[in-house]
Order: sequence, then structure tokens, then C-alpha cells
Amino acid sequence: MSKIHLGDTVPDFEQDSSIGTIRFHEWADDSWVVLFSHPADFTPVCTTELGLTGKLQGEFEKRNVKAIALSVDDADSHRAWTKDIEDTQNTVVKFPIIADRDKKVAGLYDMIHPNQSGTATVRSVFIIDPDKKLRLTLTYPLSIGRNFDEILRVIDALQVSDKYGVATPGNWKNGDDVIIPPALQDEAQIKAKFPQGYRAPRPYLRFTPQPGK
Repeated sequence: MSKIHLGDTVPDFEQDSSIGTIRFHEWADDSWVVLFSHPADFTPVCTTELGLTGKLQGEFEKRNVKAIALSVDDADSHRAWTKDIEDTQNTVVKFPIIADRDKKVAGLYDMIHPNQSGTATVRSVFIIDPDKKLRLTLTYPLSIGRNFDEILRVIDALQVSDKYGVATPGNWKNGDDVIIPPALQDEAQIKAKFPQGYRAPRPYLRFTPQPGK
């Protein structure tokens, strides 16, 4: 199994999917991507997760994010499962599901954890930026559904951090104050970059209103 780390260029691949063959980097284009794996089709937790992804399609689009799912079942199974998801979760599934029958993508992205299952992928999440760099990973056990509010929150934080050169505090949500990184010490640069000023409970801890808000 390969190991990929934050900041690495994620592996490209060509694989079948519910919408036909996908060449991953080409499909991603200049969007952010949320790639998330599922143990198997027609399983209850996964069905709710893909339903949530369908319902959040507009939120992903606002952030220039494409969602793409994966399981080790085939494309025909994915297409049949999609109908179940739409019927039971009251949504429309517009995103593709990768058919990783040969576990090629699971191997590239280290999605199979033998102490959980020797054949099924764990619930992995990969957030990938438009430069195809890995920005965040989350791994859940097979029985626990993912928190999609957290996935959206992290995407917001990454995009704000990239755009304005800031950090975000714990439990930060879009619109909250952000942190001026300790590496920035020049007061003239700080005033130019953050004209709303800042408060500093400690010299190393400086909060400023989120730029652009």
C-alpha cells in the first residue's frame, strides 16, 4: 500500500465509475475535490452519507468543490445503489462513484486497513486542492458515519487560509475571527494586510476579523 502525506500530489488514476471511465486529474480539473471511500454498496451508513452528499451539492458547488465516492463494487451495482439512495434519502446523486473492483485506487490511497477489513475500504476522506495537493485526510471506522458539516468547515478554513495567509482557531466557522500567523511580525505589513486591526491576548496569539467579511 502506498502512503500519501499532506502536501503530496495525489496519485492520478483511470478507473470505471457510475458515469463511465474517469481519469482522475483530468476529471478534477481546477476544482477542489472531496474523495471519500465506502466499504460496500447497499450498506446503511454509506447510503445516508451519499444522500447527504447529494443534498449538499449546492454547498460544494459554491466552494468550487467536486465530490467523488468510491467502493470496491462494480459500476452496475453503483448505478442500482444510486436509485436506492435517491429513493430513501430524498435527494439526487449527481456525483460519480468509482468502481474500484481491482482495488487499484484503494491501494494508491491506502484505503484498506486490515484490522478493520481485508477487503473493504474504510471510511476515508481526502480533501484535494486545485493543484492536486492533498490538504486533509480523515479516517473513520466502518461503523461510524462521517460529519459533513466538518468537511464543509475544513474546506472553508483551507480556502480562507490560502487566500489571506491566516490560520483558524479551534471550532472556527466561516465568519469567525482568524489568527495572524506567528511568522508575520512586521507591524507595517500586518496593518496593510489586516486593516481592521487585531487583539493580542499574548504576543504569539493575535486575532483579527476574517478578511473579506
